[in-house]
Parts: sequence; C-alpha cells; structure tokens
Amino acid sequence: MLNNKQCNILFLCTGNSARSIMAEALLNHLGNGRFKAFSAGSKPKAHPHPKAVELLKNNNLGSPNFRSKSWDEFSETDAPEMYIVITVCSNAANESCPLFPGAPILLHWDLNDPAREFDSDAEQTLEFQIIYKELQQRIQKLIRVLDEQIHDDILNENLKTLSD
Repeated sequence: MLNNKQCNILFLCTGNSARSIMAEALLNHLGNGRFKAFSAGSKPKAHPHPKAVELLKNNNLGSPNFRSKSWDEFSETDAPEMYIVITVCSNAANESCPLFPGAPILLHWDLNDPAREFDSDAEQTLEFQIIYKELQQRIQKLIRVLDEQIHDDILNENLKTLSD
C-alpha cells in the first residue's frame, strides 16, 4: 500500500464535532497503523459532540485527546502532508478549502449531520449510530481500495468511485 509508508488522511466537516471526529477515530483504529487520520472543521465547535464521544467510547474508540480544531492547522507549512482529504458534509464541501501541503486527493462523502436538531434525544442517538455505521463501512472500503492499489493513477480513479 502506497509504497509501504503511512498514509495521512484528513476528514473535514464544518464543526468538527461529530462526523469528522468519528471518521478520524474509526480510520485510526481500523487502519492498524497503516493510516494516520486527522479531522478538522471550517468553523470548529468548542468541543466534540457528547454523543459522538459517548459512541466512540462505547465502541472502545474513546480518547481524551479528541478536540474540535480548525482546518487552518493543516494548511500550515509544518502540517503533516495529507494523501487524501475527505469532506463528510455538504457545507464543508461547498466552502473554499485552504491549500493543504502535498496536493492531496479530494473526496466527498455526503453524510447527514447527527448533531443537528431532532424532535427527541432517542432520534438523535439513532442518527449517530446510523452515521457511525455508514462511516465504518465507507472506511473499510477505503482501506481495501488503498491496500489493493500501487499506482497513483489507478488509485486516484478508484478513489473517485468512493465519492458520492
């Protein structure tokens, strides 16, 4: 996979409080050290959403190190070079992203926002579980594609099939 070096992947969302945080945790766990996932937002919230943190903890992916952060951190000259940048919400996909070092491949996964307003707490909890499962499936597929590919042109074309 990618000449046997670790692959950095950045997940972007507007608030960096739910979807991107869950994606970061899932890829870092499922990638078994072959990938280093990061997450950020265009307008980060003060803290990750409590339901995201709880869901990650319940799936043994909890960490006190999760924090909402600006995508500007990843456009600085000393930032890690990203191989892939994935937006996980339409708002972030429609914004002008900063330039990230390394000219990464850009993908978009349009996922519902589980942090939005719901009629009940139970509905929101269910939406968090649905989005978590969808992220898990997409990340497992992403890992399979990355593990199977060697040539960048082939990889780029196959990654585009993972976008919505």
